[in-house]
This record gives sequence, structure tokens and C-alpha cells, in this order.
Amino acid sequence: MNPDGDSSADRTSLELPYSFAWRHTWCKISPGLEHLLLGEGSADGVVLAFDEKHGPFRLTYRLRWNAAWRIQEARLQSRTQSATHTMHLYSDGHGQWTDNDGRGLADLDGCTVIDIWPTPFTNTFPILQMGPALNERRPVQVAWILAPELTLSSQMQAYTGLDEGRYLFESLDENGSSSFRAELSVDEHGVVLDYPNLFYRI
Repeated sequence: MNPDGDSSADRTSLELPYSFAWRHTWCKISPGLEHLLLGEGSADGVVLAFDEKHGPFRLTYRLRWNAAWRIQEARLQSRTQSATHTMHLYSDGHGQWTDNDGRGLADLDGCTVIDIWPTPFTNTFPILQMGPALNERRPVQVAWILAPELTLSSQMQAYTGLDEGRYLFESLDENGSSSFRAELSVDEHGVVLDYPNLFYRI
């Protein structure tokens, strides 16, 4: 049991800092790459990717979380040929968010997870919060950040543990029905190995 009372698997036995890399495969013409350095309660990621019009961009993000894998701080910067976008968010880990000036972000009320596109790393947070439960569909409200513009919105998703190292991810519409789904393969630490047609670890 973690300090916030959530029952989550202890998968933090990595020798830290630890390095991960993924290849992005959703754009066959222009594949992308990501490097992540994982620390104790923190991560620094660099993404080199392409938007839907095959325009290159560079995304850097820094995340900080507590022992319950609840996000406390997120810093992002996205750079294209013509623009630079930045974002700095804080969370209390229980669904309340503020910006860098301390202003409340009411649109994110209830969001307990962050999801950044394009990186598979943020899938780790809801997976570790679930713990070892299998065949139990767990809805979660997420703060959804879309690069390169760094647009921010609230989105409903769901995760279901299928067996050890395999989870069903669903993006939910306003009626709670699945609008997108994918079976994710993860390692013993809950970090994505394969996200079919989008990312795979190298």
C-alpha cells in the first residue's frame, strides 16, 4: 500500500537513473525517436517527431510524481521551425491542477493522470496505479496534452489488465464507449515495450 492509500505494484527496483528509448512508427514516411531518463520520482524525455503534415518538431518534457505515481509537476517545451510552445503545470495528485502562476485549471478538475502525445511513457502512470488487478476495467480521467502545439484538454480513458505484462488501453467517448483501443505490452516495471503501430522500445 502506498502513502496515498492506493494498492499499486512495487515495480521501482530499477537501478536509477535508467535510460529508455522508443521508435515512433505511426508515420511510416517520417518515423520519430524518443529518449527518456528515469530518476527517483522524476523523468526527463526528449522526442524528435513529425506532425500529421510531416513537419518536424522537438518535444522536451520533465515530470515529477509522488510515491503513488501521481503527477505533481509537468514542464514541457515544443519547438517547430516557426514556433516555440511551453507549458508548466502543477497537480495535487487528487484531480486539482494549477498553471505556473498558481491559477486553477477548472477544465482539468478530476484528472488524476497526465497523458502526453507523442510518448508512450505516460501510459505507465495509470498502469502502476492499477496494481496487479486483472480483467478489471479501470476508467481514468486524464489531462491530455497534444504536441507540437501543446493543447490541453480533459479526456476519459480506461485500462484493463489482461495478463502479466499486457494491458488493454481504451480512449472513451462522451458516452463511455471505446473510440480507440490497443493492447500494450509492458515490462516488469510497467514501462511500454510495444504499442502496436505507434511505438516500440529499442
